[in-house]
Amino acid sequence: MTGERPIGEDDLQAFVDDRLAPARLEAVKAYLAARPVMAAQVECEIEQRRALRERLAFKAEEPIPSRLRIANLVAARRRRSLVRPATVAAAMAWLAIGAVLGAAGGAWWSSGRQGQTIASAADSAIAAHRIYVSERLHPVEVPGDQEAHLVQWLSRRVGRPLVAPNLGAQGYRLIGGRLLPDSGQAAALFMYENEGGNRLTLYARAGGGAEQTSFRFETEGDVSAFSWIDNGLSYVVSARTERAQLLPIAEAIYRQFEATGDPAKSRL
Repeated sequence: MTGERPIGEDDLQAFVDDRLAPARLEAVKAYLAARPVMAAQVECEIEQRRALRERLAFKAEEPIPSRLRIANLVAARRRRSLVRPATVAAAMAWLAIGAVLGAAGGAWWSSGRQGQTIASAADSAIAAHRIYVSERLHPVEVPGDQEAHLVQWLSRRVGRPLVAPNLGAQGYRLIGGRLLPDSGQAAALFMYENEGGNRLTLYARAGGGAEQTSFRFETEGDVSAFSWIDNGLSYVVSARTERAQLLPIAEAIYRQFEATGDPAKSRL
């Protein structure tokens, strides 16, 4: 809504913890309703946290033993130069519980951020696909017959080495590409076309962390997309086609990146 700050990671974390104010809660719900992939991941993480808390509830509900209270520990230390091993073990057990809960939260945070990044990239890529594939006079900035210049230019602007995959075996030829602005950074869009005039796009931008992700599929209207993250780059291949037709193309792109040692290779 106008005047409100954008939904951020702190809002998603607060949503999972069930500590959002009513007005903000409705905004986050609307945000997730428009992003089913992210909503599914958030719901999964809520369930994982709930299950973890249930498993540790028996321990968390136990009263803290008197020997582990701060005042008693201080007094015991004054009486002895060394704390008994049993006391250390008990204190470490309580610390371990805290570490488990903290690690679970950290794992969700990392996963949540990565999921948010790839969902954001997919949204941007699909939006760009819709805008530019329908252009007949100016669908690209640099034509495909200048592929070397195109790849070099986009690689420099994105800040990572890029490759325009050869999709001839899949019936598509490179018709060119363009530079896109996305969340204050540069993104690359390569466009391909088959003999029937159908077009697909490969989108790439920096961001997403060093960890790899597997392919993720989503649709918006008549546009299908596979997205993934690898080695600090987010990738999305989009087309107006069915999942079964788009998957072999995404796999072909993956295999070419893997064969050339390009950072776009990903775990399937």
